Amino acid sequence: MRVPEFAPQPSQVLYVAVADHVAARIASGDLKVGARLPAERDLAVEYGVSYVTMRRATAVLRERGLIVTVHGRGTFVAESPPAETIEDA
Repeated sequence: MRVPEFAPQPSQVLYVAVADHVAARIASGDLKVGARLPAERDLAVEYGVSYVTMRRATAVLRERGLIVTVHGRGTFVAESPPAETIEDA
């Protein structure tokens, strides 16, 4: 499954659009289970959004159970993301 380019819709909240795109990357296997995500600042640059927007997007992904953050180690793709969350992405 190929993930389309990041192109948020004008009616969509930006941090949710970023979270949805990262979720799609996880679902497609582009981001593998257990993989360490880049730092939030680096992801913000990659997506062309502010650091605050990226922080909110990662908070959404944590709430969805798609990523986990280990203090002092980083943020990783969750071992077993909930199936219904991935299908909704």
